Order: sequence, then structure tokens, then C-alpha cells
Amino acid sequence: MDDDVIIRLYWDRDQSAIRATAEKYGTFLYNLSWNILRSFPDAEECVNDTYLRTWNAIPPAQPTAFRAWLGRIVRNLSLDRWKSARAEKRGGDAVEMLLGELDDCVPTPDQVEKHLEDQEIARLISVFLRTLSSETRTIFLRRYWYGDSMTEIAAKLHCSEGKVKSSLFRTRKALRSYLEKEGVVL
Repeated sequence: MDDDVIIRLYWDRDQSAIRATAEKYGTFLYNLSWNILRSFPDAEECVNDTYLRTWNAIPPAQPTAFRAWLGRIVRNLSLDRWKSARAEKRGGDAVEMLLGELDDCVPTPDQVEKHLEDQEIARLISVFLRTLSSETRTIFLRRYWYGDSMTEIAAKLHCSEGKVKSSLFRTRKALRSYLEKEGVVL
């Protein structure tokens, strides 16, 4: 089913919108959540919460890139759940390492104008990503948006794990340099 049709179902408050979303994007959402949480029940709950959030947001929201919009919701829910579990000392080492790799590229969150700064940093990162080759951008996004392991990325792109590691290292270094040049205090 086409995304516009699914969104129209939400606008019409037709409950089949949730079923259509699950059929089209359920696996994508579950995999995204699983890559962060590494827990079947937690990933499933985040996906279900994504459907609820979508139901509550549309209307008035009218997402233009529905898949990415859903991905952002499930990713944020999964990260929140991961942070909560980490605070309770229940694991999460893989995600901690994943997020830690970007620590020197992203400023600390204790500034008063954090929300506006976060939006500006997101915009700058988006601009930076558009300057990368397709392969380099794919590697970066597979790692830091989708949470894929380096082994998974190498398998998907039919390259060595060393190439993935090198690409990520160079891209993080270039991102840091770009952000510093744009005046972002790291």
C-alpha cells in the first residue's frame, strides 16, 4: 500500500492504518529497534509504541517521508528505553560503544539552548552527509542511524570490515573538522 494511502487512513481515523503500517514497515521498525536494544520484548514494545505515537500524531502531522518519520520515532523510543535500562544497570554495552564513537564529534548536552543547538547541529550533519560519496554516507548511516555492526555493514556492502572501520574513522574525523569550522564547540 502506498504511503499516501496509509496516511489518509490515519487522517480518517481508520484503525486499518496501523495494520497497513505494520505490514509495510514492521520488519524495518523492529530491526531498527533490535539493533539498539538487543532485546526481543523491548524492541517489540518500542515498535508497538511507534504505532501508538503515529496514531496520536496523525492528524495533525502529515509526514512527507513516512518511512523515515516512523524510523525516527522508533529510534528515539529505543534510545530512551536503552538509556533507562542503562541507568538501571541492565546492560547496553554495544549501544554505549556505538554512541561513544561519536562523543568527540558532538557537543555535550549541558547548554541552555540545547534544543536549538541540536537542530542546528542536525542540519549541519545533514549538509555534511550530502558531501560524502554514496558508499561513505551509507556506511556512516548504517552505523550511526541504523545501529548496524561493522560486520553487518561489511557484509551488506560486500567489502572488508577494515574498510568499514577506516571509512568510519575518516568520516568521524572529517565531521569533527567540519563542525569545528562551522563554529560548533565540541
